[in-house]
Amino acid sequence: MKQWYRIYKPELAGTIRLATPIVIAQLGVILMGVTDNLFVGRLLGAVPLAGAGLSVSLTFLVSSIGVGGLSVIAALVSQARGRGDAAEINRLFRAGLRVALLLGLVLGAVGIGLGLSFELFGQGPEVTRIGRLFMVILSLSNLPLFLFIAARQLCDGLAQPRVAMAITLSALLINALFNYLLITGAGPFPEWGVYGSAVATLLSRLYMATAILVYILRSDRFRAYFQPEFIRTAVGDKVKKILKLGLPGGFTFFFEAATFSLSAMMIGWLGADRLAAHQIAINMASTTYMMATGISAAGAIRVGNAFGRSNREAVRKAGVAALLLTTLFMTGWTIVFLTANEWLVGLYIRDNAQVAAIAASLVIMAGFFQLSDGVQVAGVGVLRGLSDVNVPTVITLFAYWIVGLPMSYVLGFWLKLDAAGVWMGLLAGLTMAAFLLTARFFRLVRRLKLEPGPSSVLSPQ
Repeated sequence: MKQWYRIYKPELAGTIRLATPIVIAQLGVILMGVTDNLFVGRLLGAVPLAGAGLSVSLTFLVSSIGVGGLSVIAALVSQARGRGDAAEINRLFRAGLRVALLLGLVLGAVGIGLGLSFELFGQGPEVTRIGRLFMVILSLSNLPLFLFIAARQLCDGLAQPRVAMAITLSALLINALFNYLLITGAGPFPEWGVYGSAVATLLSRLYMATAILVYILRSDRFRAYFQPEFIRTAVGDKVKKILKLGLPGGFTFFFEAATFSLSAMMIGWLGADRLAAHQIAINMASTTYMMATGISAAGAIRVGNAFGRSNREAVRKAGVAALLLTTLFMTGWTIVFLTANEWLVGLYIRDNAQVAAIAASLVIMAGFFQLSDGVQVAGVGVLRGLSDVNVPTVITLFAYWIVGLPMSYVLGFWLKLDAAGVWMGLLAGLTMAAFLLTARFFRLVRRLKLEPGPSSVLSPQ
């Protein structure tokens, strides 16, 4: 055990140093959604919380394709950094912004279309009324969100994650302030009720995109990657590469997000009280999940850097460190969810005992399935570091849509286990994905072939 620790100590320490600011930044992103739900739930009640929460889930479902697709850029930047190719890093940055603009426009339009057709989701009339405009406003915020994520990939890929962390945390404060001002109409601000929460998110994301782009273009830290001769180089091939590698990764995130969004709709069929309880529990689980994606991103960056240096042993160590840290991290949160479930629910809602009781029981279940959720997202990350994106997409499609969703429906409705049955199905799908993705990584590492040049290749599948 001591020998194993000595071997992995440097890798674990390096991953923790890189992951910590990324985790904090990811936490800041998801805490915007938590903040929205807290303000809506405490100030407006259960039904507005249900409508806003479902809108957030559906908007995230659409945007997940872009969020996941753009995440591949950090691994590509890290690979280029491992080769010492500054011009390549510049091209990846500029191409990433173009892809973000494209995805922001396309997926924003899709989200607006779904928002205007909210009645298709089979919810109650009041939830539908609230959700329609709420989703339209959130969909407009996808464009600045994607530009921020694309710019952030440069910072993370160059092991400078504190930039995005600082901007995200400051945006969180802006979001909380405007939530209060625009929901209540304090002072000179209009009283927009539940829709004020959506506008607060839009304003926060506009700030994030502007702040990170200004910082990158003006900071001395990144000057080496913005030499005048770099600007004249074409980026069309890099746009195609990001789309080729990113879209499968985006659909990997989409299949998971779709699972949770569809499960939310299922629970909505059981009643607004269950949907509100589900939104509280899933919001907590989403918080720990997004923190785990920070470790996953760090794993992708470190695996990608080792891959660019043609170092198979470093690839394996980086992957193991990311998987181990995620497991330990999520285990700690599992204990919190199991022991403080009622207190956590009380942060969201206090005036509805029925919703609180259902939510408290679902938080216990969330404590178990978030462990599998963390391991599977770490598996996606380390595979992304190897530019392996197609097979993980198939794995997640199978785990979530062939295993998870059907089991959720059978357990929740046929066997009449109610909302708890839906969550059992989610647990089964996440566990399947965690096992298959982890096995895929170790299989690829064993088959990794190193060329004598500066690159690494995987043997044919």
